[in-house]
Amino acid sequence: MFKKILIPTDGSPLSDKAVDAAIEFAQKMGSELLVLSVAEPYVYMGLMEGAGVFPTDPVMYDDKVKELAQKHLDKVEAATRNKGVTCKTVVAVGLSPYEEIVRVAEEQKCDAIFMASHGRKGLNKLFIGSETQKVLAHTSLPVLVLR
Repeated sequence: MFKKILIPTDGSPLSDKAVDAAIEFAQKMGSELLVLSVAEPYVYMGLMEGAGVFPTDPVMYDDKVKELAQKHLDKVEAATRNKGVTCKTVVAVGLSPYEEIVRVAEEQKCDAIFMASHGRKGLNKLFIGSETQKVLAHTSLPVLVLR
């Protein structure tokens, strides 16, 4: 039923649990995994007071977040290789992780998305927001949410 599954990862322990569950599922079902890590680029606040003053080099920052995203993917790719699961990886660059997750899932014709959620409640959910919640609201694909 699910031949191609997208797994977004940020390298966190919670995300690792979702990755482990997806690998186990893919192994049992013969599914292919597409693992995505979103690198959020440097946000330049050019119109604010102190404009032009960078606390860090934006190019170096962007390179580092892409490198970190690739490290997360390399870890997952090694785990899938050890389990005999077919895996492809993608680093996407964008300010909105949920938009990149939905875009890549649609472009790559995935059948489902497996992702983690912190399960925040109350004001934390309201103020922090949830990338998982946003994915659920913006895709028609089945989404398995793991906590």
